[in-house]
Amino acid sequence: MLDTSQGAVPAPTDEPSEPAPQARGCLFALSQPPLMIFLGVIGSLLLMAALHDLFLL
Repeated sequence: MLDTSQGAVPAPTDEPSEPAPQARGCLFALSQPPLMIFLGVIGSLLLMAALHDLFLL
């Protein structure tokens, strides 16, 4: 069998380790200002289109 190990595996500790940076999740992504600005612009465009359809057509 081929040995594919990358080196020594660290021994587990009793303390919980901090999560990996890429495992922050969706709430961290939504807290970023550029994303919220983009979603705000898209949301306002959809709102203006809906109001136009409701009141002007």
